[in-house]
Amino acid sequence: QVQLVESGGGLVQAGGSLRLSCALSGSPLSIYDMDWYRQAPGKQRELVASIGAGRNTNYADSVKGRFTISRDNTKNTVYLQMNSLRPDDTAVYSCNAVHLYLRRITYWGQGTQVTVSS
Repeated sequence: QVQLVESGGGLVQAGGSLRLSCALSGSPLSIYDMDWYRQAPGKQRELVASIGAGRNTNYADSVKGRFTISRDNTKNTVYLQMNSLRPDDTAVYSCNAVHLYLRRITYWGQGTQVTVSS
């Protein structure tokens, strides 16, 4: 059974940093493209950052220069380093795995809360 488990969320002051982790179990991370999404109360879910199996990355304009996505296939884990956090970064952050070849196969984690106080 494939599972994704996020961790690392919490409460931080504006300007601070957090590092989120997303651990995949039940399948090798190397065969998935990975995404981080976030959803704030009353807002639509937003794609924050992506990292392909080939380690190519993409970011939402709102987080460029502040967030960094990375992956460690040996640990089956994807990370989201978040610096210079702002109150509008407050949301539930979830990771998503998309199979490299069978694109209909996707998995979601349960999410981790990030709260940035002003």
